[in-house]
Amino acid sequence: MKVLIAGGAGYIGSHCVKIMSEQGYDVVTVDNLSTGHQGAVKGKLYVGDIRDEAFLDDLFKKEKIDAVIHFCAKSLVGESMEKPLEYFDNNVYGTLVLLKAMAKANVKKIVFSSSAAVYGEHKEMPITEEYSTNPTSTYGESKLMMEKMMKWAEIAHGFNYVSLRYFNVAGAYPDGSIGEDHRPETHLIPIILQAALGKRDYVKVYGTDYPTPDGTCIRDYIHVVDLIDAHIKALRYLLKGNKSEIFNLGSQDGYSVLEIIKVAREVTKIDIKQVNSERRPGDPAKLVASSEKIGRILCWKPKFGIKEIIRDAWLFHKTHPNGYEK
Repeated sequence: MKVLIAGGAGYIGSHCVKIMSEQGYDVVTVDNLSTGHQGAVKGKLYVGDIRDEAFLDDLFKKEKIDAVIHFCAKSLVGESMEKPLEYFDNNVYGTLVLLKAMAKANVKKIVFSSSAAVYGEHKEMPITEEYSTNPTSTYGESKLMMEKMMKWAEIAHGFNYVSLRYFNVAGAYPDGSIGEDHRPETHLIPIILQAALGKRDYVKVYGTDYPTPDGTCIRDYIHVVDLIDAHIKALRYLLKGNKSEIFNLGSQDGYSVLEIIKVAREVTKIDIKQVNSERRPGDPAKLVASSEKIGRILCWKPKFGIKEIIRDAWLFHKTHPNGYEK
């Protein structure tokens, strides 16, 4: 079983490469290294862009791929609003070229890294897969367009896909060998841990007057290892000949910003400084996923809680204070 992992040098993709390789899959990685890190990839890496049709066609001819797991995407919500055309070019056009290459090579199975951003804003929680999709960002719109392309490719070309709509992914491989290294960093948990390392003076808390128990935003966090377990289960589901599906991927547990900071202080044993600030525009008070469907159909449930997520992230940040830089 040979699996192409597109975007396999990124944070989530590199964990997929490592875990699937350890489980005996023959893994081939493609990444243009625009945000990924070569040092995060163990195994065969093709450096190139999935928007390069000739490059992809050549890769599929060389490698005889059986299935694809697709992580390639620009993913900064704020940036996507400033550079919408870049996001459509990278995310949507990149997926178009990938699907065309798959069709030519007769590769019909794909697991797709989607996002909760496809839903937009909803007041009732937890969010289920039946909720309407109404993205409020270019990033979310691009992910929804990518999902729709797979649906029509299924009708025309017999593709089968699983789309996994993530909420907040965090943590690192438990031995600290790989982890999260974004430039710039925009995710809460690594920002908190950078403050613990002294790389930031404090953590800024955006809004303390939300209608939540402590006044700060509540989000649903999932360990990256649990996330990859869901991808592998989704791939096995497709390989058994099952129909295409869309699943939310979350823990069903919400944690506020202040709760995350409190756990990080306990794990690191450092009195991380926080500074309260105004709300950021567009930040909903609460985002929590229902994972009932993926539990019922794929028998998936997260094994790690928030303390383990922060513990493993902290080990990576302590041992890689400058990320993957030597």
